[in-house]
Amino acid sequence: MTVLGTFRGNVRDDLGWLNSAGRPDPSEVFHRANLPRTGLDDVPAAATGVMCSVALFLHDGDTVSALTFISGGTAGASLTNQIAALYSTSGALLAQSADKTSEAWAADSAKTFALAAPYRVTKSGVYFAALAFAASTVPTLVGSIGAKPHLSGEANLAQTSGSGIGATAPATIASPAFKRHVPLVVAT
Repeated sequence: MTVLGTFRGNVRDDLGWLNSAGRPDPSEVFHRANLPRTGLDDVPAAATGVMCSVALFLHDGDTVSALTFISGGTAGASLTNQIAALYSTSGALLAQSADKTSEAWAADSAKTFALAAPYRVTKSGVYFAALAFAASTVPTLVGSIGAKPHLSGEANLAQTSGSGIGATAPATIASPAFKRHVPLVVAT
């Protein structure tokens, strides 16, 4: 028996389907994603004025300049505020995008939120990428379903927090509530 148990194949071949989360050549463009690109569907975002944050593993030395979310089948309507932000493992605000105010967000389209200042990761771990809208119709997002944490030390894969959020991200993720629907985010 080996460190792989009774498995005798090439691990890279057997786990190749996981590479759908990345680009064909990851050395070309830096990016980190919280979900693979397969098995995704329409998931609801948070309600208007409520922030949705998703767990995103970042490595020491990564520099995050932007966060991209993809709308699902429902476009946003009467948008007045749209912001994205990056939070630390402990929920402290690290960087925020400018407010995209009433900029249209059509169905099935990616929207990239450039952070006001790039953030250089100094410690590998789980960070939180957040998105908040104020709108009459909040767009759905491309994402998946996640289970509630049950082991000590596990983080929520997605969570909601706050209310009445507009053009400025809260300084902390206060009183996060588990969210079953996990939006896809790509950090570049």
